[in-house]
Amino acid sequence: MRYVWNLVAIASIVSAACPYMDGEPALKGRSEGSNEQFLDQFTVDDSDSYLTSDVGGPISDDHSLKAGERGPTLLEDFIFRQKIQHFDHERVPERAVHARGAGAHGTFTSYGDFGNITAASFLNSTGKETPVFIRFSTVAGSRGSADSVRDVHGFAVRFYTDEGNFDIVGNNIPVFFIQDAILFPDLIHAVKPSPEKEIPQAATAHDSAWDFFSQQPSALHTLFWAMSGNGIPRSYRHMDGFGIHTFRFVTASGTSQFVKFHFKTKQGKASLVWEEAQILAGKNADYHRDDLWEAIESGNGPEWEFGVQIFDEKTAESFPFDVLDPTKIVPEELVPFTPLGLLKLDRNPRNYFAETEQVMFQPGHLVRGVDFSEDPLLQGRIYSYLDTQLNRHGGPNFEQLPINRPHVPVHNNNRDGAGQNYIHLNTAAYSPNTLNAGSPKQANQTVGNGFFTTPGRTVTGNLVRKTSPTFADVWSQTRLFYNSLIPVEQQFLINAIRFETAQLKSSIVKSNVLIQLNRVSHDIAVRVAAAIGMTAPDADPSFYNDNKTAFVSIFNTTLPTIAGFKIAVLASVSSPGSLTQAAELATAFAPSKVTVAVIAERLVPGVNATYSAADASTFDGVIVASGAESLFGTNATASTFFPAGRPAQILGDAYRWGKPVGVLGTASGVLAAVGVPRGDGVYVGDGHATGFVSGFEGGLGVFKFVGRFALDS
Repeated sequence: MRYVWNLVAIASIVSAACPYMDGEPALKGRSEGSNEQFLDQFTVDDSDSYLTSDVGGPISDDHSLKAGERGPTLLEDFIFRQKIQHFDHERVPERAVHARGAGAHGTFTSYGDFGNITAASFLNSTGKETPVFIRFSTVAGSRGSADSVRDVHGFAVRFYTDEGNFDIVGNNIPVFFIQDAILFPDLIHAVKPSPEKEIPQAATAHDSAWDFFSQQPSALHTLFWAMSGNGIPRSYRHMDGFGIHTFRFVTASGTSQFVKFHFKTKQGKASLVWEEAQILAGKNADYHRDDLWEAIESGNGPEWEFGVQIFDEKTAESFPFDVLDPTKIVPEELVPFTPLGLLKLDRNPRNYFAETEQVMFQPGHLVRGVDFSEDPLLQGRIYSYLDTQLNRHGGPNFEQLPINRPHVPVHNNNRDGAGQNYIHLNTAAYSPNTLNAGSPKQANQTVGNGFFTTPGRTVTGNLVRKTSPTFADVWSQTRLFYNSLIPVEQQFLINAIRFETAQLKSSIVKSNVLIQLNRVSHDIAVRVAAAIGMTAPDADPSFYNDNKTAFVSIFNTTLPTIAGFKIAVLASVSSPGSLTQAAELATAFAPSKVTVAVIAERLVPGVNATYSAADASTFDGVIVASGAESLFGTNATASTFFPAGRPAQILGDAYRWGKPVGVLGTASGVLAAVGVPRGDGVYVGDGHATGFVSGFEGGLGVFKFVGRFALDS
């Protein structure tokens, strides 16, 4: 077994462990190179190697030691015992929340020098690059759940800055269910599977979840976001990220302002429809993981613009809500988005466990120039995330795992404990000291340097256990969100609530849900009540408003790029011309970085997948090649190669789910056979001519043709 090291990396580790290098104290280092270069020093290369024990001894035969060929295994076989014992301990506790996830490496590039608003060094010059790692996730499901379940989605970003690690532990939804961290165990206990039968998995369509939502109406705003398309994004690439809480930026001179962190997707926001998401959970439970991995491998790594809404405390006091309330957004009409730089993912992990599973984010990972606010949910998360990491990886030294290490030297008086990786040479592990010349020294990190504590920040007041009265209105912004959706999105949201509440058993819970929905909108309450056989309460106009914001709808924009999208071209091996046409389509779509998968009855050269393995849910559009129409009739040939009616099902489902569909040449007749009317998003052509391809590409940019979805009358 060969360990891959380099001398620069070794020097960095020694420097981190020892307060002196060449006789001089090293108080601060710089982050140089990419994450890949940094992590290279910890990689193990097993190529051209021989099997060894855990301590390097050669193993000549990978069989257990027995007393005779058919005899019992001997206890003295330490190689067997060590191997089995390691295997028995390979699994660490999964995250209590956000267990199901995927991650990738990338780079953040600053647009400029933002020293006028923050002392954060990664924002102090134009073009400055900082390595990053992002982990996306669902919240409620276990590691074995599906990607496409309806849920809030985690969006956690680590910046490996030249002054330490900075984590923004956020979600794809800008608000959260609760206002105080002490309620977090209650929230998760409510939304997790029922403890007596461990079902349903990764779902809130059950009594305990909606009992909590109806008794804790602060959850309504986030709940509405999750019931909309934001709860079932098309991919990790097609969702925004938010820091949720209000933080502070602090300048080197001590000036402080509030900020809200945003990551705006450069791919555009897009979502699935509910039936499509449900089918994906069975057809490809790893759909979001696949999409992210393949996008990066194909050179189409996703990008986000990172920025802030920034405002002073006096401005915050003028808002009709409290910015310390994590269930509230600051509409961009009130405070515009200020872009700070571009974040791009460009490298997949080389080992899922070592990188994606072992990465441990914390809101407490701050850098100079960033500070907390008094948001009570944030205050609790600062403690909780540290505590849960201690539980998951068994000790206080989890920060020393390669994916968690900062790219700068670490000097402190922490010692020993489980999993200690460093060999500390300083025997005077205390401050102040004289035996080590006072090192590690305390740098000038007092008032005016923007480090952790905002100068002049004070808190006063009696000790109380209560929610601030400024947090009391939990319905207005829920209604603002709903008002800001187009009618089809509103219908999807109502349909989602109908689906969830129809699974409830308790009439009391259903009645309480309707009471809370009625405080958002009487129309919503009436429409949901009609589906679950109940009567909505009388309207209460004292709760209602007509406010809107222009920045929450998913369906009212065209996607800026279709790179990484996938099209299914339905062909037939009995029609060589259809395979030729499919190959021509693949060439025609290639400049737009759209992947074409050729589907046929069986695998032959030029066919990527069989009908038995294909489904409309895994593609962004479907085209039927000329000559494949024979597979759509009642006497379809080669039907033993796929479930009855599968080609027609793929085309019909794609249409019903709002995707662009197309037919070429002699296949044009299948539209009527499948019941697909001609109209928006339906493309008919004689071949792979430019007009057909460009039109279809335009349809991919629309992503969902909303005219195909029914609205309540």
